[in-house]
Amino acid sequence: MANIKSAKKRIRVIDKKTARNRRIKGHLKAVLKSFDAAIEAGDMETAEEKLRLAEKKLMQAAAKNTIHKKAASRKVSRLAKRFNQAKAAQ
Repeated sequence: MANIKSAKKRIRVIDKKTARNRRIKGHLKAVLKSFDAAIEAGDMETAEEKLRLAEKKLMQAAAKNTIHKKAASRKVSRLAKRFNQAKAAQ
């Protein structure tokens, strides 16, 4: 346990940031799962809506430094690629 006041504050700040990052990552996982479910079901309208939501959430997470901005861009690209392949298959 920290004895110095500034160290105690850093612990509190880190705990807050960790909680925020976990919450954001949890939302991301939920959105990505809903996109996967829409693709599996073959519902392209819902999948397109979920793709836009996923892109928005990924970019917000990147803006908050929860994930790296290039990782977010890579994920968006891969989601769009999957969506386009599924759409072309129908």
